[in-house]
Amino acid sequence: MKNDLLYLIALKKTPLVGDVTAKKLIAHFGSAESVFGQRKEILEKVSGIGKKIAHHLFSSQYLHEAEAELRFAEQHNLRIVSYADADYPFFLKQCVDSPVVYYQRGNIQLQNKRLLAIVGTRHATHTGMAFCEQLVEALAPLGVVVVSGYAYGIDITAHKAAMKNRLQTVACLAHGLNFMYPPAHQKYCDEMEENGGFITDFGYQSPFDRKNFLSRNRIIAGLSEATVVIESGSKGGSLVTADLAFSYGREVFAVPGRPNDVYSLECNHLLQSHKAHLLLSAEDLIKTLKWDTPAPQAVQQELFVSLTPEEQLVADYLRAHGKQTLDNLSLGCELPIYLLTNLLFQLEIKGVVTPLPGKVFEVR
Repeated sequence: MKNDLLYLIALKKTPLVGDVTAKKLIAHFGSAESVFGQRKEILEKVSGIGKKIAHHLFSSQYLHEAEAELRFAEQHNLRIVSYADADYPFFLKQCVDSPVVYYQRGNIQLQNKRLLAIVGTRHATHTGMAFCEQLVEALAPLGVVVVSGYAYGIDITAHKAAMKNRLQTVACLAHGLNFMYPPAHQKYCDEMEENGGFITDFGYQSPFDRKNFLSRNRIIAGLSEATVVIESGSKGGSLVTADLAFSYGREVFAVPGRPNDVYSLECNHLLQSHKAHLLLSAEDLIKTLKWDTPAPQAVQQELFVSLTPEEQLVADYLRAHGKQTLDNLSLGCELPIYLLTNLLFQLEIKGVVTPLPGKVFEVR
């Protein structure tokens, strides 16, 4: 497992290789380790890779950096979560650009939970903060997990309201877990980690860059079943999160405001463009998301899965014969390796198949 993480982290650190390209390479060659074992001319022939990426993949620098990340995680009690892990968050896994690995700290339990992102301006008004607090308090009986970005304003108000109501809360960060931004919120970290904690896909060696906040927003939107926007000025980061949530097919809610209020402009725009539902109370959200019914259980995850005939063939074979190596599965299903690796990747994304060390696979 540690070896798998080493190569996944190295792949993620390789310049020009984002999460989408990393998954493409893994699907093509079977594993992250196998990617690094290919000849340069083989890598160059993969669609969308080319000479520059192939050149970077032959540098030992990124494997050394990955080793340092593993040591740091072990020394600081961090967990590194892989997209192949059985408990990788369900909603996040449905996003094409979900991280192949991310780092977390705290007591985070997201399986079979109702995850709600609450975001908004850093310059929140008293009215906006009061609405946020009332919303979280009203949702407390449902055991909702509150997801936000740990920034000033609405973000930290949502986190604090969750802690006050003994709800799990998760902060998605735009930097590594070797420091905290903003520094003023360091004082809340211990309480955050008692019931929830921090998630980031930036390693401790990653330079702090304000551009990272845009990347961080995709995790906030991707983790959550729905996103609530409470006050947002023009071109605010919360608008980016709402747009991402909308693009992922998630429900978006916006709190309306007066037409001329600076921090109501984007909420009103989301409503006007039909990208968001009107949110006046917790009841609006509960009814739209059908949270007035029992919370989903693990077995219900299969209700969301739609398989192609080839994917169904592979899943049925694994159910009938148990754990299988890639080669045995190829023989049993009479499918070529190149096709099978892509099918297995899709089945992993859909939460049907779990990869094990040694290119072994089993159904969940």
